Amino acid sequence: MKFSSTKAAAAIVVLLLLIAIVPISIAVQWGGKTGQSLPEWELKWDYGNIDSPSEAAGVPDDEWVKIASGAARPLPPAGVTAAWLRFTLPAAEENSALLINKIYGNTVKAYMNNKLIYDSQEIINYNGSKALIPLSGKEGKSQLYLWSSGGDKGFGVEGSITAGSYGKLLAFYVKQDLVDIVIGAALLFMGVALMVCLVFLRLDFFKGGFLLVLVILSFGVLLITYSPFLPLIMGNGGRLTEICFDLALFTLLPAFTFYFEQIFGPGKHGWIIRLRKFQLGYSLFCLGFLILNAVLSFRLDSVYRFTTVDILGVMMIIQFLFLMYVAIHAALNGNRDALIFSVGFVVFAVMSLSELILYYASNERYHLFCWKWGVVVFILSLIVILGRRFASNYEQAVNYSQELEKFNNDLQRSEKMEIISELAASVAHEVRNPLQVTRGFLQILGERSAEKEKEYLHMALEELDRASVIITDFLTFAKPGMDTLDNFEVSRELEHVSGILVPLANLQGGTIELKLQSGLQVLGSTSKFKQAFINLIKNSIESLQENGLITIAAWRSGGHVVISVQDNGEGMKVSELARLGEPYYSNKTKGTGLGLMVTFRIIEAMNGSIHFQSKKGEGTEVIVKLPSSVKI
Repeated sequence: MKFSSTKAAAAIVVLLLLIAIVPISIAVQWGGKTGQSLPEWELKWDYGNIDSPSEAAGVPDDEWVKIASGAARPLPPAGVTAAWLRFTLPAAEENSALLINKIYGNTVKAYMNNKLIYDSQEIINYNGSKALIPLSGKEGKSQLYLWSSGGDKGFGVEGSITAGSYGKLLAFYVKQDLVDIVIGAALLFMGVALMVCLVFLRLDFFKGGFLLVLVILSFGVLLITYSPFLPLIMGNGGRLTEICFDLALFTLLPAFTFYFEQIFGPGKHGWIIRLRKFQLGYSLFCLGFLILNAVLSFRLDSVYRFTTVDILGVMMIIQFLFLMYVAIHAALNGNRDALIFSVGFVVFAVMSLSELILYYASNERYHLFCWKWGVVVFILSLIVILGRRFASNYEQAVNYSQELEKFNNDLQRSEKMEIISELAASVAHEVRNPLQVTRGFLQILGERSAEKEKEYLHMALEELDRASVIITDFLTFAKPGMDTLDNFEVSRELEHVSGILVPLANLQGGTIELKLQSGLQVLGSTSKFKQAFINLIKNSIESLQENGLITIAAWRSGGHVVISVQDNGEGMKVSELARLGEPYYSNKTKGTGLGLMVTFRIIEAMNGSIHFQSKKGEGTEVIVKLPSSVKI
């Protein structure tokens, strides 16, 4: 695949670097040994008959169930109200701690040597979040008893448990979970800042930008509300957190598909529009279900959870796969925005799909954490696309301004030429007839005059002839149309023109070199064609200095014949080039500027174009492009 713009290539490189930097930074930040992992622990279900750790310690060992590290959390039997867990701790230094990866329950207490060392006091509702329990480290190798009860997601421990230095475990604990809050808050700030900027833009810009704001804000809320660190901040605000999470998810899915539609269009058979409408309808249905569940004091939690977690999760997987296919297909077809979108979206989709599959495969026990880095990369790709759109509109405005300026210049030039044409057409005929009559009388007088008088009469006739040539130029400029149209060989006519002008070039100390392809034919008048190129080549001859060279080349380019007249004469400045073709503008001392104007009009009449390239002291090249009359 080719990059047609270095900016697009740079954007892709930045995204790829971000993909590489994120895991590297995580490994550097979280690397290193934080403590010793416990290989296993023991579990005893509490039916309400164990009131203290001493009673739990007195239970026979065969009633305790061993749980291996990383194993799934056992589901409590009927009638169980709590769970007792027993950990054999290794000998530790002072200021040590125990970090539990996932703990459940709204009341968690930890005991060591029958002494209460930790009590959540129902301030924190643990629903799969981490817990850091401080230890004194003075007891040596000992056992810790942990009791958990309550909570809408059950109780107990799952995942891994690490014992080690309190400082290291605290740093790991904060870095691992606080980053969700930081990234989410940054996205919220970014969304609000972008929304403020969008207020000052036109409506067509506002629409796409507003959808992006909704996507960014939704991702920010999802990151914050899903963070295990949030219960430490909000305490028992678990229900409010879940509502905010669901509302963000209901907003994200249709807004994301709508933004996708803005970039890639409705898709084949309008599938993207259909998907967006279906998601919008389902999100509104889920919102209504949420309100109904809240009114009924959340008595419909099981049905609501099936509707918004299970069904919506499957829909998200299908959506990601479909949109990924559309984006990659568009990228392969050369869409630069699609290429940027695909890189960010593929990173996000692969991470999200992998974790969603693990989440459902583990009976919803897997804790999603990699997807947030995919979100960061994906949001950056969306911002790059929006920025490219702003830049593209700015470039279009600049191009429009330049084209408008060029149009105004062409219009002024056309008006000037129109005035000269009308003047030439009205005056030339009226002037030519008296000149011809005067010339005839002067010839008659010359035959009857003395030699001295004949000399003066001859000078008068020469000036009358010069005036007649100027008037002929005026007529040609006023009406440059082709008298008779024929297909003619360009090379043959250019050879004829160069043969006429070779003596004049030799007088100037220059030569004419021909590089002509054969078989080049155009439609037009041979006399007008010769007149145009005589004017061009004559101008080149007059600009020659010592050891001058004029190169005349002709070749075929597509459906056109291109003719180049290049010299190594004195050249022209940029300001002089800009004025070529203006009425009465000439670099010659006695020039009228009409010759080049006639040439411009003849080339225009043949549906061609003429372009000058020149540098002062290096020469000038004239490139004429005419439509070929022979189709290949």
